[in-house]
Amino acid sequence: MRVFNFSAGPAAMPEEVLRQAADEMLDWQGSGMSVMEMSHRGAEFMSIHEAALTDLRELLNVPASHRILFLQGGGIGENAIVPMNLLGAKKTADFVVTGSWSTKSFKEAQKYGTPHLAASGKTEQGFTRVPAIGEWQLSDDPAYVHLCSNETIDGVEAFEIPDLGNIPLVADASSHILSRPMDIAKYGVLFGGAQKNIGMAGVTVVIVREDLLDRALPICPSAFEWKTVAENNSMYNTPPTYAIYIAGLVFKWLKKQGGLEAIEARNVEKARLLYDTIDSSSFYVNKVERANRSRMNVPFFLADESRNPDFLAGAKARGLLQLKGHKSVGGMRASIYNAVPIEGVKALVDYMKEFERTSA
Repeated sequence: MRVFNFSAGPAAMPEEVLRQAADEMLDWQGSGMSVMEMSHRGAEFMSIHEAALTDLRELLNVPASHRILFLQGGGIGENAIVPMNLLGAKKTADFVVTGSWSTKSFKEAQKYGTPHLAASGKTEQGFTRVPAIGEWQLSDDPAYVHLCSNETIDGVEAFEIPDLGNIPLVADASSHILSRPMDIAKYGVLFGGAQKNIGMAGVTVVIVREDLLDRALPICPSAFEWKTVAENNSMYNTPPTYAIYIAGLVFKWLKKQGGLEAIEARNVEKARLLYDTIDSSSFYVNKVERANRSRMNVPFFLADESRNPDFLAGAKARGLLQLKGHKSVGGMRASIYNAVPIEGVKALVDYMKEFERTSA
C-alpha cells in the first residue's frame, strides 16, 4: 500500500516517475543495461544529461546568462562551496538569517571569510518571518548576499525577492525550487538539493550567472569550482548519474502537469487547505506570520503537546507518515511538496479534525 508521505526530505516522489524508473531499471530504452551501469561519457547517458538540462532550463525559464550545473554535496555542501567560489578578493558576505538552514550557512561561511548579519527573522517565538527588504542592513561592499528562500524546518518562505543590482544574490532554494515560477535573472546563484522537488538525494542543482565563474578562492577543490565544472559540462568528475536520470524524469513529469504555473496553483490549494484547518482551530497552532508561511513545509503544534504521541500514532495507523517536527523545534510538520497529492492533504485534514473532535 502506498502511504501519504509528508517527509521533509528525502521526500515523496511522483508515482509515475517511480514506475518508469522501475520499468527501465534493467534495460534503459533498449540499451540492454541500467542507467546505473552506463558510462557518464557514453552517448546514452549524455542524452539523458542533455535532456535534463534542457527541460530544467525551460521549466525555470533560465536565461542564457546563467549556467546550470549538476554537483554533489547537497545544500550543506554549498554552504562551503558558495563562499569558496564567490568571495574572491573580498572578505565579507552578507546574510539574511531566516531559520535553521541560513543559520548553518552563516556559521559555515565563517571558515572562509567574515560574514555579516544583515537581518534576522528570529522573534521570541523562534524564526517566524522574513525581514522586509527595507530592514536589511547590507555592508558597504559585500561579495554577495545570502538568503534561504524557504526554511524547511521553520516553515518560513520568502516571496518578495529584491533586485540587488551589482551585488550577487545567492539563494538556497532547496525546499521550494520547482514549486512555482521564479525570476532567475534576479539571482547571481540559486542552488538546491534534489531530495525535495527535484528527485532523489545525490545531485545538487546550481544555477550560476556566467560572470561569477572566475572568483573562486585558491583553496576551492577543483571538483567544486564552478568554472571548472561549467567548462566540463558537469563532467569534470563522475556525476551522480542515476540521480540526474531521476531528476530528468521529474522534469518531464512537471512539464506534463502543465509546468510551474500549474504546479503552483496546485500547491497554493494544498497549502490553503492545511493552513485554513490550523487557523480555524484552537487545538492547532502555526507561529509563522501569514505573509511568510511556506507552501512546502507546514509546521504546527498541538495546544496540548502531551497529545503528540497519540496524534502521531493515529496518523501512522491511517497511512499518514513523517509528520513529526524537526527535533530542534518539536511539534509537527507536514511537507507538501509537488509530489504530495491533494488527496493526501485532504486525508491529513480529515484526520486532524477527527483527532481534535475525539480529544475534546
